[in-house]
Order: sequence, then C-alpha cells, then structure tokens
Amino acid sequence: MNADHRWRALAVIGLGEMMIILDVVIVGVALPWIRRDLGFSDESLVWVMDAYLLTSGGFLLLAGRLGDVFGHRRMFLIGVGIFTLASAACGVATSQGLLIAARAVQGIGGALISAVGLSLVMTMFVDAAERTKAMGVFGLVVAGGGAIGVLLGGILTDAFNWRWIFYINVPVGVALITLLLWLLPRSGRPAERIRLDVAGAVTATSSLTLAAYAFAHANGWGWTSTRTLGVLAGAAALMVLFLVIETRVRSPLVPLSVFKRRNVAVSSIVAGTWAAGQYAWFFFTALYLQVVLGYSAIQVGLAFFLPRAIMAVVSVGLSARLVIRFGIRPPLATGLGLIALGLVLLSRAPVDGSFVADILPGMILVGFGTGMAYNPVFVSAMNDAEAAESGLASGIVNSSFTLGGALGLAALVSLATSRTDDLLSSGSEQLAALTGGYHVGLLVGALCAATAATIGAVLLRFGPVSAEARQAGPSAASA
Repeated sequence: MNADHRWRALAVIGLGEMMIILDVVIVGVALPWIRRDLGFSDESLVWVMDAYLLTSGGFLLLAGRLGDVFGHRRMFLIGVGIFTLASAACGVATSQGLLIAARAVQGIGGALISAVGLSLVMTMFVDAAERTKAMGVFGLVVAGGGAIGVLLGGILTDAFNWRWIFYINVPVGVALITLLLWLLPRSGRPAERIRLDVAGAVTATSSLTLAAYAFAHANGWGWTSTRTLGVLAGAAALMVLFLVIETRVRSPLVPLSVFKRRNVAVSSIVAGTWAAGQYAWFFFTALYLQVVLGYSAIQVGLAFFLPRAIMAVVSVGLSARLVIRFGIRPPLATGLGLIALGLVLLSRAPVDGSFVADILPGMILVGFGTGMAYNPVFVSAMNDAEAAESGLASGIVNSSFTLGGALGLAALVSLATSRTDDLLSSGSEQLAALTGGYHVGLLVGALCAATAATIGAVLLRFGPVSAEARQAGPSAASA
C-alpha cells in the first residue's frame, strides 16, 4: 500500500470514528426534543443514551477480537454497515421501544468501528514516527468531533427535526463504505485459530443492562422494594457468572490477571466513577437549557460548543505536555477537580437563570477539566501494562468509562426524578421542581468527579511515561 493511499485511508477511518462521536454528542443535544415528540419521561429518556452506551461498552473488547479473527477491514466495513442501518431505523422510529432497540444496535456497530479502526491505523503505520503522527490525527478527530457535533445537532434539529440527526448518518455511511472498499487493503485471516469469548461479552453486557434498568426504575419501584432488589440480584448473579467464565475460557474477553497491575485497576475505577459525572453534565444541562430556559436546539448546541472546543484544544495540545512534565497524578486530579467544581456551579442555576452568570463559568471549567484529565487516565493504564497488553489496558479503561457512564447516569436520573417528585408533592411549580431535580443530578455528578480525583491522586503510581503510552488516544472523548 503506497504512502498516499495510507493517509487517504486514515482520513476515511477518521471520518468513521468521527461519525460515531458526532452521533453520541448530537443525540445529547436533541434529547429534549426526542423526549417531547415520543413522550419519554426523564427516567425512560436515559435509555436513549444508555442503550447505546451499554452495547458499545459491553462489546468493545469483543469487537477487537472479531477483527483479529475475521480481518480488521471486513469487520470495520460491517461495523459501518450496522451503524448506518441502525441510524436509519432510529430516524424512522415512531415508538420509544423501537428507538431504544435501534440505539442498542447502533452501539454494536459503534463498538466495531471504534475498536477495529484503531487496529487498522496501527497496522497501516508501522514506522514509529509515522504512527505517532497518525495517532495525533486520530486524536484530533476524536477531540474535535464533539465540538462539531453539538453545533451540527442544534442546526439539524432546528432546521428540520431530531430525526435528521440519524438520517445524516445514512449518506455518510454509504460514502464511507464506498471509499473503504477502494482504499483499505484486504487483510488475511490469522494463521492460528483465535477463540471468541462471546459468553463473556453477553453475560457482562446483560449484567450491566439489568443493573442500569434497576437504577433507572428504582424511584418508581422503591429503592428497597423486592422488584428492585430482585433485578439487582439478577445483575449480580450474571456478573459472578461472567467472572467464572473469564477464569475458565482459553481466550477470555478480559484476562483478570491484568487487574493485578495497579494502575490498570485504579484507572478503570477512576474512569467509571468520573464518567457518571461527565454524562450527568451533558444530560441535565441540556434538559435545563431547553425545558427550563426555553432554548432552541441551535442555542443548546452553541451553549455546549465552547466547552467542547476547549476540551479539544486542551486534550490535543496542553494535556500531553502536562503529563510529560508533571506526571500522571497532578493533571488528572486537577482536571477532575475542575469538572467537579464546574458541576457544582451548574447545580446553582436558578429557574430564571442567565447563561453568562449561571451557565458559562461551569461550562468553561468542565471543558478545561475534561481536556486535562482524558489523556492521564488512559496513559496511566497503558504505562503500567506490558507492551503486548497496552491495547487491552486502553480498551478496558475505555469500556469502564462508557459502562460507568451508563450505570451512573441511570442512577443519577432516578435520584433527580425522586427529588422532582418530592418538590411537586410539596407544592413547588413544575419548572422549579424540575430544576431542583437537575440540581441533585449535577451535585451527585460533582461528587462522582471529586471521588474519582481523590482515588487517582491517592492510589495511582507516579512514574515515567512510556513512548507507547504517550501515543494513547481515548475514543471515549465523545462524552
């Protein structure tokens, strides 16, 4: 494959990665309008996000193995095809159930695109200098995708309707498949037989889905009700089964021995805990801006553009230099601390809030904090793993972020809804009660970010940063 072809192929792979990042962010902007048109409650609306996050995070590591078995080119094309068809189904969905099911299928396509795309880049660029440059381009796409997504989501929703945030993926997906068939070299199958841990992926994803379902409905069922505890017991049983499977299969989805490496284990906990606050920021702030302040879709998109742009600039430019100069812990703890402070400021926004006084300061802090923290949490895991395990370590942290965000968001939405119901029953007006619920979600999200900062600052090992780890780029930057 000649050099020009490789860089053109990288651009197309990057476009595929951007498509899934744009989709997550665009959906976040359009959530209030989806809620209104399909009659979602806040508790059920969370599944528009969680259906995607759970399948995407749950099948991320299996997707990488599928690429090893059946060829990265083939699985990347299948991933784009699944994502494209599922996007069309999301666009035509006329019921809550159909939209949620299509989002779950989208997550499987997104997992294939994300996991296999990175492998394709690593395969095409074997020279260290070229690979570093290629990973820089890949990281820029990841970071910039969120900033573009919030604007595009607002424009499409305002100019047409929320369905176009999904329809736009169809022509992009068709163009991607056409270009990929032309540009990507065919890849042969591995000489040795590789076993797939399908049972591990299914049990882990099912366990987390049941847990998220219990959290999302705990407010209505009662947190200590037989139904809630029964569903959580089922989730726990499936998780135990997953752990048993991982100790017995020849090629486990998640080799449990990797968690003996302290920074891999701690980084996964930090990522999962932080993600709950990160997704709470997007979910509750978007609802507050549209439902309480009456913003249009393009105004919501513009409100999120500045923090997203700050994330991109800081994560691509400043964060890596901070890690090289100060190590992992100071930038990570500082970044997560800024996120927590930003969420606290946002939780004080009143019913008649002003964007400049009540929203903008918190948004800027979250933008800076997120940009600072992304690289350190991934670098810390990869820096502690053997070279052969670096991709696995990055994938585990990425999955922890995605799945932690899904579970955390379900729980925080349930808490917020409970607070809203209490305020309504005590005589508060509708908007005041909703605002009070959003405040609780943001405050608990701030507590999650602060907890992640403390865990990282206390438990992560401080050490030199390897060259491989410095090349790491999180694909979870869509949050």
